[in-house]
Amino acid sequence: MAIIKIDHVGIAVSDLEDVSPAIRKLLSPTPPHVETVEDQGVKTTSFRAGGTAVEFLESARAGSPVDRYLSKRGNGIHHIALEVKNIEEVLAALKKEGVELIDETPKVGAEGKRIAFIHPRSAGGILIELCCSGGA
Repeated sequence: MAIIKIDHVGIAVSDLEDVSPAIRKLLSPTPPHVETVEDQGVKTTSFRAGGTAVEFLESARAGSPVDRYLSKRGNGIHHIALEVKNIEEVLAALKKEGVELIDETPKVGAEGKRIAFIHPRSAGGILIELCCSGGA
């Protein structure tokens, strides 16, 4: 169950337009693409920082996971995403070990990546996203 790398850090914000100009300037000289992921109820944009990205998340609808996070905690780190080679294999291994999963099968997330979340109760209170590009 090899982790390839930390793919990104997801930061929930109340408004993507309010992402600090200092952060924008530090991470990218050009405005990044904004994408809406309807299934997750989120608008997202990413800034590359070497081999990892800093992803900003804004709720796209009331009651979405990011909306609930923002209501409880305000702006802040929402999740850490780990890239894996075969997401189905990793999910099956985690489930076999009794790890509580939010998603037992992958969904399509931002940038077309296949994603699934591990419940924070099984990860020391931290929301972990598993992701992989394209096929398994």
